[in-house]
Amino acid sequence: MKFICSKSDLIEATTTVQKAVMAKATLPMLEGIYIEANNDVKLVGNCFDMGIECTVNADVKEKGSIVINSRMFGEIVRKLPDSEILFQVKDNFIVVIECDNSYFEVKGLSSEGFPMLPEIEEDKKIALSQSSLKDMIHKTIYAISADENRKILTGSLLEAENGDFNMVSLDGFRLAVAKTVVKEDINFRAVIPGKNLSEIHKILDTSDDEIKITLSKNQALFEIEKCRIVSKLLDGEYLNYKSFIPEQFETTIEANLRSITESIERASLITNADKRYPVKFVIDDDKMLITSSADIGVSKEEIEVKTDGNNMKIGFNPKYLLDSLKVIDDEKVIISFSSSIGPSVIKPLQGDK
Repeated sequence: MKFICSKSDLIEATTTVQKAVMAKATLPMLEGIYIEANNDVKLVGNCFDMGIECTVNADVKEKGSIVINSRMFGEIVRKLPDSEILFQVKDNFIVVIECDNSYFEVKGLSSEGFPMLPEIEEDKKIALSQSSLKDMIHKTIYAISADENRKILTGSLLEAENGDFNMVSLDGFRLAVAKTVVKEDINFRAVIPGKNLSEIHKILDTSDDEIKITLSKNQALFEIEKCRIVSKLLDGEYLNYKSFIPEQFETTIEANLRSITESIERASLITNADKRYPVKFVIDDDKMLITSSADIGVSKEEIEVKTDGNNMKIGFNPKYLLDSLKVIDDEKVIISFSSSIGPSVIKPLQGDK
């Protein structure tokens, strides 16, 4: 096995597949990256919950395959000069890596038995831009539950219905929904583990380049140029999230996003951890007083808002509010209150996600 490729291409592929490599495993092979040279060079990492395969343009001199320790290989490639890299496998699985005047020999492993990515039987498929999916993950992932006793809530629901594509996260305190439109008029529901979505978010870029999502019975395939990501699905029925979204509101305010975010951040500086709702909103016509109090002091700040409905006093956990506000891109935010003790809906002035 022998090939030559650019350092930048090899670093990008290595960094990507490392996201699916086990840090500690009972078998050394599972801590490694599978590298195969054929018409091009393929790198694979697989921890069973998620597998990633990337291809690299290369001048392949000899075909073959090898498994090499992921951490060591990644560190070597990153430290090499910015030039072309010669990768060669000799007898007894000795891997030679050369770049300019740098030379390494490291011990590899036989590739026999490495868990390759499964072939996904296409059941349902949609396509959208990488930027759209990246944005949807960003706007919902903060509301994924960390409670392993409610396993289904440790992932996000991907839902396609009549040309609409939704991503939903719910942790029992917060519900986050992001929406977009797709060309495909198909219906499906699948729950992707949050840790896998977090890694997918890092891989995606902000371009309009397409990503295809294919669903099978218990796995999802994400395909972008030169990269395939397979994620397991979480078993179980996701909660009927729509039943948690109030349809009628007693009061709605429109506020400047930066003003209300910074005011809540300042109010949260003076709170008691044992208080369930340490920050209070007092809405009075087109003014809103944001207050907090604790044994160490008091905070009060008034901001201008546009109010529709009744005056109201309501308490919040500031962390939950700030998590939601910080993923909104608009200059203005709409907050609708169902009552002084009921759930509230936060969304940008423009759009509905």
